[in-house]
This record gives sequence, structure tokens and C-alpha cells, in this order.
Amino acid sequence: MTGAATRGLLVALLIATPALLLPGADAESSQITLLLACIASILTFMEYNSRQPSIVEFRDAPPFNRLRFISLLFTIVVLSLIARGQAAPTLLTGALTSLGVILGNALDFPYSPVRLVVLMMPADAPYEAVNLIRTAAGLAYLVSLIALATFVVLVRVMGWPARQGAFNVWVNLPLFDPTAGGDVLYRLQRDARINIALGFLLPFIIPAVVKATADLLDPISLSNPQTMIWTISAWAFLPASMIMRGIAMGRVAEMIHDKRRRAYAEAHMQAA
Repeated sequence: MTGAATRGLLVALLIATPALLLPGADAESSQITLLLACIASILTFMEYNSRQPSIVEFRDAPPFNRLRFISLLFTIVVLSLIARGQAAPTLLTGALTSLGVILGNALDFPYSPVRLVVLMMPADAPYEAVNLIRTAAGLAYLVSLIALATFVVLVRVMGWPARQGAFNVWVNLPLFDPTAGGDVLYRLQRDARINIALGFLLPFIIPAVVKATADLLDPISLSNPQTMIWTISAWAFLPASMIMRGIAMGRVAEMIHDKRRRAYAEAHMQAA
């Protein structure tokens, strides 16, 4: 219960971070943020305090969810500090902004995800707003790449999740129904490939879809700091999270394949 309560508080802190760090937040948005933080905290507590799995995948296979949470929290905190520095600059916000400018300019090359995010801005957007979006996108994309590389090392070098003990597919993949039909191994491999492919494509698809629908719907106003923080964080986090999920499902498929091969080998030896 203590661990579940701690996770719930951390999730609430994650959602409330932009409102806490940004100056001049209005009362209405603060109330909405507080409500969302409370709901997310309660849902997280109920999930981790229950013996039965519901929707959170890889619940008992750390540090999968911890790595995703840390990367998202770090992204939101850094972007919130950069946005705060536009109104109340400090040495920390200045250093983060300078680092983001360097990364944004380095990643802003033709057909790159950062370039597509910049092109998503309206044609009459001020230069300062475009530069801020480029800075935030560069930092957020780098954090997602670091989290993804860290998870690949955990899987390929550290042997995740085999070193954690027995892997329970029902607890860690509650949304995956092994009795739905077809070979479980084939379905896991197929879902892994789909998640990895979508993860690679989403950073390019999201800006294109937003730009294409701007004439039909009201475009997202990235001039609002909180909207900018959550939009850029989701743009960088969701693709990396899907790739990590695909790699994790592929790893589970490998474990099932290895277990089957050992079982077949033992059966063959006993028959001989």
C-alpha cells in the first residue's frame, strides 16, 4: 500500500508540475489540473494496490514503467523551466534554454521530426515563439532517445526481464488475451513490429496531421506555455513509449520461444 500511495503521489506531481512551475497560472486551469492530478493519483493507487491487473502493462517487470515515468517527468520539468525562464529568467533556466537552442538547431535539418514540428507553427507566428518550439522539441526528442537507448541496453545487455524472476504474462500484459486465437508467439511478434513501426512514424505523422487539419479545425495554440509543454512532451514521449513497448513484447516473444525450444529438446531427449 505504501508503494502504491507513493506512485500515486508521484503521478499527481507529474501532472501538476507545469502549473506549479509556471508563473501566472489562472484559477480555472489550476482547478482543472488539480482535478486531473487527483484522478490520475487515485487510479494509479488502485492499480498498484490491487492483486488483479487492469490496464497498466509490465506492472511487475521493473524498470519499464519507471524509465518511462522518469523520462516524461524530466521532459516536463525541463520544458516548464524553459517556459518559466521566458518570464522570470535565472541561471538554471538560461542554461537549459541555451542547451535546448543548441540541440534544437542541431536536430532542425530537412525532413527531421524537429523540423516538422517547427513547420507546424502558423506562418505568421513570432520568431520568439518558433524558436521556443524548436528549443523545446530538441530537448524533448533527445530525452526520449536517451530513454529508448537505456531500455535497449537493459534488454540486450542486462537481460530484462529474465533477471527479475518468473515473468507472468497475465499480470504484465493484462490487455493481451492469449486465448483470442492464433499462436501466442506469432501474435506477440506481430504486435511488437506494429508498435515499433508506429513509434518510428508518429513523430512525422503527428505534425503532418495537425498541419493538414489546421484549416478545418481550430489549430492547437502553442503560444500557451502549458499547452506547449504537454503537446511537445506527448509528441516526444508517445513514440518512444510505443517503441519501448514493441521491444518489450518482442523480448517476451523471445523468452516464450526459448522456453518452447528447451521443452521440445527435453521431450526429444526423453523420447530417445
